[in-house]
Amino acid sequence: MKKKKTVLLVICILLAIILSFLGGKAFSKYLSEVKGIGTAEIANWVFKVNGKEDMVQNVNLLSTYNNETLINNKVAPGTSGSFNIVVDATGSEVGVEYVVQFLNESEKPQNLIFIYQGEEYTTIQELEKDLSGTIHANDEDKTRTITINWEWQYETGEDENEINQNDQIDTNDAKQLENYTFDINVKGIQVMPQ
Repeated sequence: MKKKKTVLLVICILLAIILSFLGGKAFSKYLSEVKGIGTAEIANWVFKVNGKEDMVQNVNLLSTYNNETLINNKVAPGTSGSFNIVVDATGSEVGVEYVVQFLNESEKPQNLIFIYQGEEYTTIQELEKDLSGTIHANDEDKTRTITINWEWQYETGEDENEINQNDQIDTNDAKQLENYTFDINVKGIQVMPQ
């Protein structure tokens, strides 16, 4: 009887192995895994102002004057000149919005004015509002030259009374002011792709 039990046990084990093999095949599924690498080239960003990548630059009006109007190497009523801000995004593969700001202004003569595209500005803060722009990614020419003229008129006013008042202002400015300075800050911001 012991022999019959052993044979029966071996048959049951063999039968269980065969059934699990056949059943496992019937309920299996295909499984495969494919791996790859994601890549994307990063668009170039190039932004320069007056040929430099550092953003804050000083402008000395003495270096921008009209030679015929300068008086003893000093700015005074009757002098004028101009300076350029050259914004350059050449090599950039994205659009660039540029914003011009004037910082740290000190000792501005009251009657000195700025002229940009035919418009006159009595303060540099008024001027900066009109100096921003956009260089698009597909523009052929990716440079913008902003030419700003400045002028301290010899006489300012509509009539003799105004001229006399402004002459007094110019005289007071000449006594109290030593050096008119300001910094230019130009920010370049990527334009959101459309």
